[in-house]
Parts: sequence; structure tokens; C-alpha cells
Amino acid sequence: MAHAQADDLIAQMTRSADAVTRELDRLIPAVTGPRGPVVEAMRYSALSGGKRLRPFLVLESAGLFGVPDAQALRVGSAVEMVHCYSLIHDDLPAMDDSDTRRGRPAVHKAFDEAIAILAGDALLTQAFEVLGSFETSRDASVRAALVVELAKASGAAGMVGGQMIDISPARESMGFDEIAELEALKTGELIRFSCVAGPILANAAEGERQALAAYAADLGLAFQVADDILDVTGTEEEVGKPVGQDDGLTTFVTLLGLEGARKKADELVESACAHLAPFGASADTLRAVARFVVERNQ
Repeated sequence: MAHAQADDLIAQMTRSADAVTRELDRLIPAVTGPRGPVVEAMRYSALSGGKRLRPFLVLESAGLFGVPDAQALRVGSAVEMVHCYSLIHDDLPAMDDSDTRRGRPAVHKAFDEAIAILAGDALLTQAFEVLGSFETSRDASVRAALVVELAKASGAAGMVGGQMIDISPARESMGFDEIAELEALKTGELIRFSCVAGPILANAAEGERQALAAYAADLGLAFQVADDILDVTGTEEEVGKPVGQDDGLTTFVTLLGLEGARKKADELVESACAHLAPFGASADTLRAVARFVVERNQ
């Protein structure tokens, strides 16, 4: 990606991330009293920044169909709640046992394990409250479709299922296709939801939804290949969490080698961009996102 294009995309993503943070701040107001600590932990995670890639994909996919930003922002905030819940639980000692996230103490370190578990539970639950609200869409069938799609993407048939595979004993001996399936569930399903949320909000044609789903499948895999590369080449300061945590595990880098993984990521980007042909130049930002995920250093 040319330097000027990259700067423009980063500026767009920063504006989007700021809008999502403001919306999350509004949706998760601080409270006092005995339940205050769990809400504080929710806010600690949800308002801690990050790339906000998934909400950005929601906003961009919705923009292809002229969906009002206010509606897309609510859906983007819902998917970010689910993402933050997954990070809180992923960092727990029973899972990845990570002490840091986004460059600061993980939630279970800033608070404690019980509060971290409850904060994750609350974020996951509130995401569906947001999607089911009349503010998100006046069309009940649209709200129902969003709820069903995010539930599928988040549960045992999606992200949680991928996490289960990731911690299973079989993880150590998996080949490329099995690792790709793992990541399609663990990482790719929320990315897929983010990309199809736009056509769902717009009641768009099935072909347009399928094109964006195909783009998301390649984008999600490219994102994880890049993540595996960063785990080898990045620093904790750049990445915002401990690196080298995949040592001893089968990853795209161990399967393909560092250069092979980079080549695979580039191939996935080209394939992702090809799926956007039906949208012409209006999908150029989504094309830039695909290139960005493999060139990032965090």
C-alpha cells in the first residue's frame, strides 16, 4: 500500500475508532454501588482503544448500501463488545494466561479473575441488547437477523468453537487446513459478521451479502497469518501484548515458514479484493483494509 493511501486509511480508522469509543462510553455508563466494579471493568476493556477493525468493517459495509451511520455505529459497538469480552476471557490464567492487553494490564490483573469473568459475560450479553433495540433498526426482521448472525459467529459454531480447538491437545499436530478452520472460527467469524452486517441492515440482495462474506473469509485468514508473523517478528511494545506465545504450537509460520506465510497473506489479500468487484470503486476502502491487515506492525 502506498504511504499516502496508508495514512489516509489510518486517519479514517482513527475517526471511526473515536466514534465507536464515544458510542461505547454512552452505552456503558459508569454506575455506583455494589455492581460498580463490574461496569468499571467493562469500561476498562471496551474504552481501552485498539484498532476497532470490526466496527470499521461494519461501518464500511453499511456505507456501501447507504445505511445511516447511527445504525451502523450501534452494530459496530455491539460486535466490539463481543470482541472485548473474548479478549478478557482469552487473557485469563485458564486460557492464554496473558498479563497485558493493548499495552496495559489485562482486566483480570487490573481487577481480579471473578470481576474479569463477569465483565466479559456482561459485555457479551449487552451486545444482543444493543442489536435487539429499536434504535438499531425499525425493521424487526433485520434486528432478528443481526442477533442470529452474531450469536452464530460468537458461539460454539464460531468463535468459542475455534477457541476450544485452539486449547485442545490436537492443536499441536494440526496441518494447514485444520489451522485454517480453527482461525476461520476463532477470528474469522466475527470479521464475517462485521462484513455482512451492512447488507443485513440494508436488506440487500443475497448475492451482495455473499460477496462480502467471501471477502471476509479471505480477510480473516489473512489477518491471522499476519498475526502469526507478528508473534515472531514483533515486539511487545508494538503489538501491545506478549509476543512469542505461540512457541511450540503449530502456526502458519511453522507450517509455511516466515516468507511462505508472507506470500500466503499476500495471496489472500488479492483474493479478498477480487470478491469486491461487484461494488466497484465504492469498495476501495475495504480493499485498502485488506492490504493494511498484512502490512500492520500491531
